[in-house]
Amino acid sequence: MSNSINLTINGIQHIGIPVTNMEASQQFYSRLGFSNVMQAPFTDNGGTGTCVMMRRGTMIMELYQLPEASLAEIRARSNGHVDHVAFDVDNIDLTFKTIKEAGFNILEPEPVFLQFWKNGCKYFNITGPDGERLEFNQVL
Repeated sequence: MSNSINLTINGIQHIGIPVTNMEASQQFYSRLGFSNVMQAPFTDNGGTGTCVMMRRGTMIMELYQLPEASLAEIRARSNGHVDHVAFDVDNIDLTFKTIKEAGFNILEPEPVFLQFWKNGCKYFNITGPDGERLEFNQVL
């Protein structure tokens, strides 16, 4: 590909799935051999949601439940929904700079810190041609 930018992506870090019942979703993925390796709250539209990272080997599924006020959209779906694919990167700031200079549609004004994992993580998202969300994430 002649117009490829110089960017290091280590692999898919996780796949994010919005859920309506965290307990049921954790039980479902546990039956498939995944285990909860990280759980943390987050804020969304003034409410508090829950994020759980379920791991099996090198695969991670991010299950997140939005606050009650934000769940209507998810409940209205009849066929589930993969929210985003996250790429693992070593240097989130350099990745952000490279993506910005290349002219991609970035959704955040700068990498966002979350108190996930032991020392937190930083991420940002871009959108693809059909609106798909691609996240770049560095676990700190």
